[in-house]
Amino acid sequence: MPLLQTTIAGSLPKPSWLAPPNQLWAPWLLEGERLTEGKRDAVRLAVADQESAGIDIVSDGEQTRRHFVTTFIENLDGVDFQHRKTVRIRNRYDADVPMVVGSVARRHPVYVEDAKFLRSVTQRKAKYTLPGPMTMVDTLYDDHYRSRQKLAWVFAEILNEEALAIEAAGIDVIQFDEPAFNVYFEEVRDWGVATLERAVQGLRCKTAVHICYGYGIKANIDWKKTLGQEWRQYEQTFPLLARSAIGQISLECANSHVPIELIALLDGKDVLVGAVDVATDRVESPEEVAATICAALQYVPAECLYPCTNCGMVPLSRSVARAKLHALGAGVALARADLRK
Repeated sequence: MPLLQTTIAGSLPKPSWLAPPNQLWAPWLLEGERLTEGKRDAVRLAVADQESAGIDIVSDGEQTRRHFVTTFIENLDGVDFQHRKTVRIRNRYDADVPMVVGSVARRHPVYVEDAKFLRSVTQRKAKYTLPGPMTMVDTLYDDHYRSRQKLAWVFAEILNEEALAIEAAGIDVIQFDEPAFNVYFEEVRDWGVATLERAVQGLRCKTAVHICYGYGIKANIDWKKTLGQEWRQYEQTFPLLARSAIGQISLECANSHVPIELIALLDGKDVLVGAVDVATDRVESPEEVAATICAALQYVPAECLYPCTNCGMVPLSRSVARAKLHALGAGVALARADLRK
């Protein structure tokens, strides 16, 4: 197995016949059996795009869900999607979100059949993504538990049930998305990492957590402009994660103001280095991707470094996302050639 195994953070744009392009929470354009078939066709295309670009550890591009958090929550008891509240998401932008109105429970497997399908359409290693407990809490209005920590523990137990079933479907890596870890530092310290560890309890496959500065949407881009010349949020979370049971940490490096030396705080972990910016339509050159990887290799052993995208790419066009995948694959080929010298 070659060094610098490539992967992606999560989502890819959906085909325009499945959902309107360039938007989050895009509605489905198909119904019933046509929707089921359309989702699976989209997964096939997402996998094919990754494989043709040389991605080693592929995902389904989140083609079967409208949103990386709320689609999972839709399948749980105790959450009311009819009556919504406006809340501040990640202290960054307002959104109308569902309400927790009773005890939350997983009534049935959510993504397990989709994970089995992903496993069936590729011979490569497969990764599946789930929302993290803290980010789930931050995407709801809680009118029942009235405690972010209590609700996060409930979600962690539910996520663990789902993750164990996804692992049994043959998935090699299960990743939990926790962008909230870049915002609520005291909560991360007090209970965020602990609930994440509860979510991975008993898993034997690779486990990962993805922490980024968000999708390439206006609210996130505007927020980044307020962070100054150095983005040091990772400095608060990385030491905690280095001591955790999580195996891999996925982070944002490309075209960012994150001091690259911060990844040295993850000593002993696999590091998924974001080498492709998802907040711009400009496609990186292979040389730019290789330069990001080379910088990271000063602080992470090659056997622990996995080149990746900064975040999900669902807001981008399919052509731009596809080009960025190929840039990632080509950049890694250059970096591997340098390692062989």
